[in-house]
Amino acid sequence: MFQFQHIDHLFFLGLVPVLVVLFSAAVLWRRKKLQKLGDESLINGQIQGFIPGRSTFKFILLAISLTAVIIGWANLRVGDKTEKVQRKGVDVVIALDVSKSMLAKDIQPDRLTRAKQLIMRMTDKMQNDRVALIVFAGKSYLQVPLTIDYSAVKMMLQNVSPDMVPTQGTVIGDAIDMAMESFSKNERKYKSLIVISDGEDHDELALEKARQAADAGVIVHTVGIGSPQGATLYDPDTKSLKLDENGSPVISKLNEDELRSLATAGHGTYNLLQNTDEVAEKLTTSLESMEQKSLGSVVYTDFTSYFQYFLAAGLIALIVEWLLPGVKKNKNGAIA
Repeated sequence: MFQFQHIDHLFFLGLVPVLVVLFSAAVLWRRKKLQKLGDESLINGQIQGFIPGRSTFKFILLAISLTAVIIGWANLRVGDKTEKVQRKGVDVVIALDVSKSMLAKDIQPDRLTRAKQLIMRMTDKMQNDRVALIVFAGKSYLQVPLTIDYSAVKMMLQNVSPDMVPTQGTVIGDAIDMAMESFSKNERKYKSLIVISDGEDHDELALEKARQAADAGVIVHTVGIGSPQGATLYDPDTKSLKLDENGSPVISKLNEDELRSLATAGHGTYNLLQNTDEVAEKLTTSLESMEQKSLGSVVYTDFTSYFQYFLAAGLIALIVEWLLPGVKKNKNGAIA
């Protein structure tokens, strides 16, 4: 099975389309400048050593080199040897509030960013637990099903934003329902739901659904994001202050009472997010204290890496680009 050892490094591939856009803009700018001077083909013909398409070809080689180096850095590898190991853990569903109120900046840099940092810290501390990720606002969506591939959860977190859920609001009950669907129906333990939200819930059934989840063997923990004093909200598109129907600024406040009630009904704990590492430690400790189920699985113990082939390809492309002659300049520094 092929896999990347450092899958997070693939995020740097996003630099390639950015460079393509910048190069295209530079080409268009050059053409406009030449058109002001006269006929573009005549001017290019007067440039010593000018070869049509050479600059584009050199850029393509640089893009190939960068792409190959990044893929090599992520280390594509294949498992050669498998071994049956015994793992013990629990199933954890993380429900993340992505309503627009999570963009409030009463904690820096904003509520949603801090929530994502918390999930990152938690997955860093986990070893054998299976994790799923749900995002919710007015509706809930399963982003990552239960998995031990924590890198997949981290990768999905990079793209999480309020735009993912067109229906706004904070309907925690719907997130609880989706979490229950994600868990195995054949077990009444080894399951936990962690709800991360500012608690501005518009669902009257959330408390009852938390009780039902606890009755089904799911421990419900909650994490509060924000402050009781609250903060004004700004439209992410227009950057203007959000106003209510009376023209007053909309203030989003952390509803700790709601989140505490949910945790109590779900036989879990409530934590206010102030110190990210501290809350991550408390939650993972709570998960470790639960009864663990045996998760026998096949894991790869020996791998063959292919990073050297990608690095070699990148180096070759870079050398070819360097060997291609560029345009020459005369003694005065002008292109000749």
